[in-house]
Amino acid sequence: MSNRKIVKLLYIHGFASAGSSGTAVHLRNMLYEYGVEVISPDIPVMPIEALAFLQQLVAEEQPSLIIGTSMGGLYTEQMYGVPRIMVNPSFHMARHLTFQGLGKREFLNKRQDGAKDFRVDKEMIAQFREVEKTSFSKITEEEKTRVWGCFGKNDKFVNCQPDFKKAYGSDHFQLFDGEHRLNDIVLKRDIFPLIKQILNI
Repeated sequence: MSNRKIVKLLYIHGFASAGSSGTAVHLRNMLYEYGVEVISPDIPVMPIEALAFLQQLVAEEQPSLIIGTSMGGLYTEQMYGVPRIMVNPSFHMARHLTFQGLGKREFLNKRQDGAKDFRVDKEMIAQFREVEKTSFSKITEEEKTRVWGCFGKNDKFVNCQPDFKKAYGSDHFQLFDGEHRLNDIVLKRDIFPLIKQILNI
């Protein structure tokens, strides 16, 4: 038992969230009995820093699976070479934030550094635009077998289903009865079985 390899799952949270999100907590609770370690850090606010941070983290931790929700799906897509699930990914954050407008936003979950809020400014939007330029840039036939896209039928905030299908096809495209944000019901009913399938647990 002591020689058993630790299986790691990296969860990448959405915009204005944190590693302490409810999804991360539910994942830990569900996967604990299977010996899966859930890594869920606070993602840096600025996109270029966030992408570099995550690429370094993946290189160091070598997770067996990555799950990203909403904005986290944008970053997850670019973690090439690792099995990954994108849930309601938001591939067009620059456009989305431009429509929403600039200004202060409050974090939805507690951050480790104690930060309560942050600002959406022109620099952040410009950085998202830069990060988005490298989306779908390293897709191969083998890569397509590693990627799943899960989309809520009632998502009123983001619809990147056409982007996913164009890039990765429909073999690993899934619809679920839910909205943009994950809840414990959807997680248990739709995402957890997929996690078990991919990790073979």
